[in-house]
Amino acid sequence: MNYYEEIKDKLIDVEIQNKVKDYSKNKYTLEKYYEIGKLLIEAQGGEKRAKYGDGLIKEYACKLQRELDKKYTDRYLRSMRQFYLMIDNEIWKRAASKLSWSHFLELLRLKDIAQIKYYIEKCINNNISRDKLKTLIKSKEYERLPEKTKNKLITKEEINITDIVPNPIIINNPNNIDVIKEKVLQQLILEDIPSFLKQLGNGFTFIDNEYPISIDGIYNYIDLLLFNIDFNCYVVIELKLNKLNKDNIGQILCYMNYVDNNLKKINHNKTVGIILTKKDNHFVAEYCSNYNILSREYTIC
Repeated sequence: MNYYEEIKDKLIDVEIQNKVKDYSKNKYTLEKYYEIGKLLIEAQGGEKRAKYGDGLIKEYACKLQRELDKKYTDRYLRSMRQFYLMIDNEIWKRAASKLSWSHFLELLRLKDIAQIKYYIEKCINNNISRDKLKTLIKSKEYERLPEKTKNKLITKEEINITDIVPNPIIINNPNNIDVIKEKVLQQLILEDIPSFLKQLGNGFTFIDNEYPISIDGIYNYIDLLLFNIDFNCYVVIELKLNKLNKDNIGQILCYMNYVDNNLKKINHNKTVGIILTKKDNHFVAEYCSNYNILSREYTIC
């Protein structure tokens, strides 16, 4: 087999297909690039030998740049080879018609296959663009997930709302305001509430800040009241500039009980509480008996 001519013919097919506006052309491109990646492995003598030396790929790239297009660099061909090695049937079925080659070029920079699968699912479920994917990877969203959540994703266990909230939560502070009060922290969040909600995970919607509740005739105010559409529950958020302590747990539990008794509908799941704190306290969190309460540190940048 003349591997070079096979690869060249497939690239010509891709160029022709890309000139036709058709919903299936993206899948066609990915299929051809996958096949080219396989051919490159075979031409190099198999997967083990392909890892040690790219002389053949450089040779092919030089010829393709002369005969087809300057974009077919050795790096471009190596990406196709890596694409073939990365893709399995599970990923292909989920991603072939949803993600573009530009998405995969971002994903190919990652080494952890569990991380890659996480971002693929994120793109599919939320219709995320390449630029948005790049931002998510840069923010290290996957790395900030709890280890328990990562293990659940690998073993395909059921994910609940307390699993999806990363740690730490990044709060934007473009004007470098000195955060000396909880009200200031709250204002920073409100100034970019869409970004904050996305930081928390999927399905979070904003209801109100300083939400008033009356307990024994005395008004208290929930810092942020949210609702999660995916998990069908209210979410109470309390902001703390201090290290997490047991009083913070008692306060948010009181607010959660109020919401469950006065706002929650019969078809809603129980309210979740999130304490955003400057410094977590694993000893306090460990002995909190309510699994619907979680604490997360925040980072201001």
